[in-house]
Amino acid sequence: MKDPLPLGQLWAAAGPAADIFSAEALATLPEGAKRYLAHAICPGARLASAVRLTMRGEFKLGKWRPFTAEEVLHGERGFIWAASVRMSGLPIRGADRLVDGEAEMRWKMLGLIPLVHASGPDIARSATGRWLAEWCWLPSAFLSADTHWETVDAAHVKARVPGGDLVLALAGDGRLKSISLRRWGNPEGGAFGEVDFGALAEEEATFAGFTIPVRLRVGWHFGGERFAREGEFFRCEIESAEFR
Repeated sequence: MKDPLPLGQLWAAAGPAADIFSAEALATLPEGAKRYLAHAICPGARLASAVRLTMRGEFKLGKWRPFTAEEVLHGERGFIWAASVRMSGLPIRGADRLVDGEAEMRWKMLGLIPLVHASGPDIARSATGRWLAEWCWLPSAFLSADTHWETVDAAHVKARVPGGDLVLALAGDGRLKSISLRRWGNPEGGAFGEVDFGALAEEEATFAGFTIPVRLRVGWHFGGERFAREGEFFRCEIESAEFR
């Protein structure tokens, strides 16, 4: 893999948003998609192509461990998530990234001792599923011409996008309750395959005209008993969100 793109460079590559959101753009969409997007994007908001987030939370590495992180999520190119976790009192820093179809996980202890360095087709396919699920933090990404909506039932709508099908569970007012998909992964450490994956959205907030989940619980085996028992591995709270 070529030298990884810095987080700041991915952010800089997103030009200032020019188009303005209007509810008229939702006229031909299914009712569930209309409710979600009208709730998530305020009229007159500039349609961002990227979001820069700061967050904190817990990550399950044997046991739950606190982390702080910064992420840039680009609606067309991918994401870079850079974080710091403490294990046995020692700092572990690194990043997960997917940029222009190439993915990598690289983590070091004390900034020197390599702990994880993974890349390749399986990592890229898995990272694509993560990226799509995180579009909940960049609702304008769903306005792409490549997004095709389908009604599942009164409380669920499906967004078919290149790379996967996302199911959004919605409250009556359009608030996102969860987002899920079949994601490529190996949560038990064996062969890769498609596994139910998703996030529960427990709180939301509005930043610059975008209403997004700010407290989430994320994991494998989503929608079943195994999620709470063994699948959940990530809990986060968004502290700031900047759109462009």
